[in-house]
Amino acid sequence: MPRMSRLLAVPSSLVLLVALFVSVPASAVVLDVTCVPPSSDLVTYDPALTVTPRNVAITATTTYGPCVSAGVPGLTSGSRTFQGTGSRSCLSLLSTGTETFTITWNTGQTSTVSVSKIVNVVGAALVVTFTGTVTSGLFAGDAVLQTVTGPSADITLCTLGLGTVSSINSLVTLEITSV
Repeated sequence: MPRMSRLLAVPSSLVLLVALFVSVPASAVVLDVTCVPPSSDLVTYDPALTVTPRNVAITATTTYGPCVSAGVPGLTSGSRTFQGTGSRSCLSLLSTGTETFTITWNTGQTSTVSVSKIVNVVGAALVVTFTGTVTSGLFAGDAVLQTVTGPSADITLCTLGLGTVSSINSLVTLEITSV
């Protein structure tokens, strides 16, 4: 065996040996529910957002489904809605912050979620990542990870003063995990 191969064989053997004796407890993380596309999020603004802040009516509907839950086999979908007004511009869409919202599951149960929001433009996509916890209801105490991915072209043009944003239609993935 060449000298280099022998030198690499010892560390590789040690890694394998350690891997055999070190394990993560099966109960460390449990995926309580996951929802994947075509789960979607539709947000509309009236009047359309411009680069200048102004008072707008906001309507948002998130539809979760298909969803799978090992602990609640009948849970297959959910939704959340929001209606309100506020001073917004297309630049507001790029800001981070916190949110609290309630998901109503098809079983009639609810999960109230408190999350931090991080916004990134990745190529032609607007990617909004929500991380936090379920504060009450079904899956209380669990960790939440929701990713919302939509087109960024209208937002980019709007931030440059070259257009408006009347709506954003995005795909959603949601994971609620016990810790």
